Amino acid sequence: MDITLIICAHNEEAVLGETIDVARKNSGGKFKEIIVVDNVSTDRTAEVARLHGARAVFEPEKGLPSARQRGFESSTSEYLAYIDADTLITEHWMSVVERSFRERPGIVSLSGPRRYFGTVWYRRWLLNAMWYISPLAYYIVGYMILGGNFVVKRSALEKIGGFDRSIKFYGEDTDLARRLSKVGKTLFRMDFYTYASARRFEKEGIWTVNIRYVFNYLWPALFGRPFTKEYRDVR
Repeated sequence: MDITLIICAHNEEAVLGETIDVARKNSGGKFKEIIVVDNVSTDRTAEVARLHGARAVFEPEKGLPSARQRGFESSTSEYLAYIDADTLITEHWMSVVERSFRERPGIVSLSGPRRYFGTVWYRRWLLNAMWYISPLAYYIVGYMILGGNFVVKRSALEKIGGFDRSIKFYGEDTDLARRLSKVGKTLFRMDFYTYASARRFEKEGIWTVNIRYVFNYLWPALFGRPFTKEYRDVR
């Protein structure tokens, strides 16, 4: 499978090395390459990427979709996998990717939920449990992508014109899913999960962040634009 992993990172030197190492190990070396998009970092993000065997590319415009677009433009694979810099793929992650695209050749993207670490057990349990409402939302709306854990076909991205650089953070994944759904099926599977840091929930509050995420899933679906325009870098 011709697949490249793209990790968008802004000042992520503390966590990036482990993310790359785990991705290489748990994928069985099946990534054609791993690209780290250094999105205007002021720390050693690019250096850490190279030290762990990834290719670092620079994106001067701050914003997650801009970084995702840079990764898209810097790669050549037909399948592009995106995870966040604080995200660990599982041992079965790659097998789910291969099986999904083999058995469902009409899909244009594959995504799934997160399971969290870096918080006390009861908050971790609550955060993980909240994902079990996503199949209902996916069924009602008809599309869903989690920006920190998805694989997309290059040909489909080309058809929709890539990522929307006018969006800076919130709602960018739902905007992508909405536009991709016009050219093919976006598949969301609960067994296609990654482990990710709960640091944003710890610093901004579980309910505050979850309500913000809900609104920024509904707004692009209903009105074609994100609900929240400002965002805070959490490290």
